[in-house]
Amino acid sequence: MITTELKEHVLARWPEKRLVDVRIGLGYTAVRLDNDSVGVAYTFHREAASGCSVFKGKRPLAGRTTTEILDYLESSDPLEAAVGLACANALVNQPQPEHCEGDLLHFLSVGFLDRVGMVGFFGPLVAPLKKRSRELLIFERDVTRADGLLPAAEAFARLPQCDVAVITSTSLMLGQLDRLLEAASGCREVALVGASTPLAPEVFKPYQVTLLSGITVLDGPSVLQVVSEGGGMEFFGDSVRKVNVRV
Repeated sequence: MITTELKEHVLARWPEKRLVDVRIGLGYTAVRLDNDSVGVAYTFHREAASGCSVFKGKRPLAGRTTTEILDYLESSDPLEAAVGLACANALVNQPQPEHCEGDLLHFLSVGFLDRVGMVGFFGPLVAPLKKRSRELLIFERDVTRADGLLPAAEAFARLPQCDVAVITSTSLMLGQLDRLLEAASGCREVALVGASTPLAPEVFKPYQVTLLSGITVLDGPSVLQVVSEGGGMEFFGDSVRKVNVRV
């Protein structure tokens, strides 16, 4: 699975660090390492276990090594997977010369004859993509978020009919990205999108991914506070930098 390949890639290329802070917020999960790098990943809080203790994994998380925590990338528990992905992003998502700053729409190749398949509802992208394309199909787990959304399960059958695929990187934590990329293998453009995106083009190149759109954290303490207070991208503001990487 891609999560295993991501774990092996990170372990082979980044020195081991220790976690000094972990925040499992309602919107995002954040991990800070002993070099002050911070990474984030989406929190699937609705999938959390019932009761007053929703994270059932290793305790304490602070003080453990990245080698230990990266094992959570392969966990079937969404909260554990979020901690693992946030840890990976803390290592991987550092500023690089090949990072292009700006919104996804500045770099995504979409023409007026294209059918676009969007897996995960990205509200700010909807109107611009509808304007630029022939058709926009949006697949979402919660179809009540907006009008016209299609059930997420339909993505596997309908992505092969699309020219462009915009896929949420949260699918990594749900164990669905392998199947989604297989369904989108015939698309001209395949973008992995969102703050959870690991900016590791070497991992995704064999899967015909063409664009990674994620973030690097500029102000770790501010991001940690936002996460602790139940906030997400709209509150990260200047504490993060939106970046895009051509694969």
